[in-house]
Amino acid sequence: MGFFRSNIEAMDGYTPGEQPQHGKFIKLNTNENPYPPSREVTRAIQAVLEQGLGRYPDSMATAFRLRAADILQVSPDCILCGNGSDDLLTIITRALVGEGERLRLPYPSYVLYKTLANIQGAETEEIGFQSDWTLPPQFADASPGLKLAFLPNPNSPTGTLVSPTQVAAMAERMPCPLVADEAYVDFAEQSCLGLVARHDNVIVLRTMSKSYSLAGLRFGYLVAQPSLIAQFLKVKDSYNCDALSIAGATAAINDQTWLAETTVKIKATRTRLTRELAALGFDVIDSQANFVWAEHSRRSPRELYEELKASRVLVRYMKYARWREGLRISIGTDQQIDALLTLLKTMV
Repeated sequence: MGFFRSNIEAMDGYTPGEQPQHGKFIKLNTNENPYPPSREVTRAIQAVLEQGLGRYPDSMATAFRLRAADILQVSPDCILCGNGSDDLLTIITRALVGEGERLRLPYPSYVLYKTLANIQGAETEEIGFQSDWTLPPQFADASPGLKLAFLPNPNSPTGTLVSPTQVAAMAERMPCPLVADEAYVDFAEQSCLGLVARHDNVIVLRTMSKSYSLAGLRFGYLVAQPSLIAQFLKVKDSYNCDALSIAGATAAINDQTWLAETTVKIKATRTRLTRELAALGFDVIDSQANFVWAEHSRRSPRELYEELKASRVLVRYMKYARWREGLRISIGTDQQIDALLTLLKTMV
């Protein structure tokens, strides 16, 4: 047609995990939290609905920023909210990376990063993880046109973590901002949040979709020094968070007791799933997220995925050209994991 920019016509779009619209499935494919959110979320949303939706929301999500700042022990001026963390990834990329410039990311990692670079007409530079799931020294090297680096931490699809000490050492050497994408950090043992105050090029990104069970609400936030926030504000949509999501997210982050209880359950189930998959002959990477990566020496992951789907259990089949193929399995309830394991025992 010739209507679109050449890089848009040439690129592949991002493909999210399956979201079946009909029938009942056990969904273990998109890293959703299997438990309902805090009851305070429903109450907060209901209160907004009773007041009405005729006015625009607070463009800065001030209520959330104030409460999150208190919990995280940072200044509210260091927090920027978005329509899910993917919105914030888009804002960051649009603000920092131009056509022909370079975005760095580890390999394998979250596939959306490369899509965002393609939209910008930018190049991606993928640096492979080492065998121990740390990054080689060249991840922090300067290179021509390098404007931004993404580091999912814990990583997807592996669930592995680069320590804050290692991230700090990389940030000190890097000539550009380094985003620690901590979508799964509430299931992990360490966080890079403390690095923001000491490094003006470190950005920590978080979401309410995973640990707070608000994937359907679409709310995320980043923590960075105010000088970076000021520039990102020029790029974000005027009202990128709606009144319902602001109220729900604020209520959710306020209920830290619920968060602690829920993450303990998910981590316990993760430990059991890892152990029982190993007993079935799977090779499972130790995970610090709410999913595990699993491969089987005798069975094709694609075939296992198809057989599970036929039995109405969804997991994520993933294949990386320069790595491997396998199954990424989200942590469900104990009952959902029992159903998965019962099926797998008949398949391997």
